[in-house]
Amino acid sequence: MLILKILLRNTFRNRLRTGLTILGMAIAILAFGLLRTVINAWYSGVEASSASRLISRNAVSLAFPLPISYKEKIRQVEGVKVVSYGTWFGGIYKDEKHFFPNFAVEPKSYLELYPEFILSEEEKRAFFNDQKGFVCGRKLVERFGWKIGDIITLKGTVLLGKWDFVLRGIYRGKDENTDETQFFFHWDYLNEMAKRVGHSWTDQVGFFMIGVTHPDKVTEVSLAIDRIFKNSLAETMTETEKAFQQGFVTMTRALLTTIQIVSIVIILIILAVVANTMAMTTRERIGEYAIMKTLGFRGRHLASLIFGESLTITLIGGLIGTLLIFPASEIFRHELGAYIPVFRVEDETFLLNLMATLLVALFSAIIPTSRAIQIRIADGLRRIG
Repeated sequence: MLILKILLRNTFRNRLRTGLTILGMAIAILAFGLLRTVINAWYSGVEASSASRLISRNAVSLAFPLPISYKEKIRQVEGVKVVSYGTWFGGIYKDEKHFFPNFAVEPKSYLELYPEFILSEEEKRAFFNDQKGFVCGRKLVERFGWKIGDIITLKGTVLLGKWDFVLRGIYRGKDENTDETQFFFHWDYLNEMAKRVGHSWTDQVGFFMIGVTHPDKVTEVSLAIDRIFKNSLAETMTETEKAFQQGFVTMTRALLTTIQIVSIVIILIILAVVANTMAMTTRERIGEYAIMKTLGFRGRHLASLIFGESLTITLIGGLIGTLLIFPASEIFRHELGAYIPVFRVEDETFLLNLMATLLVALFSAIIPTSRAIQIRIADGLRRIG
């Protein structure tokens, strides 16, 4: 109990220095936690991918289409359960600042293939029966204040001009990893307009989405599909949905690596700050530690004081920083929701914050503790006065 009282008094003896160190620790843990959350959010699409779905695209690039006639050939491959298709539309709502992903899809097969997008039966029927109808995620509706029956106009980028759509359904995600910011409309509507203007994408799709009968068959089915179209004018590249999503993440690997490095550097910086604080406090109290030794206090008692002070400062700062992650993540979600649709603080982030806090507390106190324990009583008493 005596050691605990001394520890608390020592910790808050110089309130300004302690307060600034706690503030620095809180900011560092906040920044570290947010950066780790960004990394986790970037990989959320990969984690949410199904093990029983395949994506088939043009082997040259996703920018090149595939003939819609491939659909029936793919359906005949053994192990294929359902085939859907879609095209990235890239429409702009008002201006580029209001970005959100929008696709032309075959409605019935798409919703069958993606049961994580939950719609009521009434909304499904309204969507299926209206060629200009569209469905979108709950977060997109909240963002723009849309409601069922609203007419939404997008400016086409692949097919130029203004496109009017009618909101027929608002889907919600099956779980937290489901992207609720997407916009889907009828591929037939896109194809009909392409025919009218004689666009090269007439009767062409951007990619096929394939459901297999069993996850163990994904490799066999993907190879079979690519063999069918080998040496054709539009060869295919078929891969798992997870690999397809991973390909997009790989494009930004350098950025993610930089973020990871920055998060580690932040912890090293705060380690240096807390270590400097502990070194200063220990140097100021060398005389006191010498007197304590004369009174019978042993090295373990001094170690408890110094490590305890370091731990108290870092834990307070770490707790404040961790609590601040929640309001900060809400700001990030609001500002970056269109680009990072699933942005939430994972349990892993809390664990990493705790580990970082404990490591800073441990390593910042090692050298000051060693110095206090090893100093001779006579040398310490010379510091008094």
